[in-house]
Amino acid sequence: MARPRLHDDSLRASLLDVASQQISEHGESAVTVRGVAQAAGTSASAVYALFGSREELVAAVSVEGFRRFAVHLGSAPTTGSPTDDLLTLGLAYRTSALADPHFYRVMFEGPATAGGAIPAVAEPTFDVLRQAVARVLEAASREGSSTPPPRQALQAAVEEASLVLWGLVHGLVSLELGGLLPGGPETSARRYEQAILAVGPPLLRAAPSLSAP
Repeated sequence: MARPRLHDDSLRASLLDVASQQISEHGESAVTVRGVAQAAGTSASAVYALFGSREELVAAVSVEGFRRFAVHLGSAPTTGSPTDDLLTLGLAYRTSALADPHFYRVMFEGPATAGGAIPAVAEPTFDVLRQAVARVLEAASREGSSTPPPRQALQAAVEEASLVLWGLVHGLVSLELGGLLPGGPETSARRYEQAILAVGPPLLRAAPSLSAP
């Protein structure tokens, strides 16, 4: 007879939600297994059974945040227009961040991203953006010249443009979550879309020619 599951996925998700909120509001050092367990209405033993240790719980918060983020961005609808799809993806980025603000803060301010480079846990999220940018630049290179830039140059352009666009949307979202932007949600949404439209197209138009030898 199979052993019953004492702790299920629902409890795990609840613990991650609680831990993400505590880390976001008070910092990683303020998180304790007992405190998270009490806030989630369970026992410390349940936390250890699901995560093994406090450190693994904290790490799991970042992993879960990036997982949710990648799923949300990956589900953004696509059309026959790579440029429109990239804008849709940019808007989905903000929507996802605002839907899980505690996870978002931990994702980019926690230990998982302390190394400076894009961490492995963030790669699926960044790859969604990278693919969308690649579709735009590939379409532009086909339309603008009968001789497209070398593949290596195009890949370098995709990487650079993706980083710049990520920096743009991340900066605006972080300012909004921090309450540092004037106006309400509608104003922020309009400002966000205007910024993408103002910066994105010129950057993408210039990228292939700048990267080609």
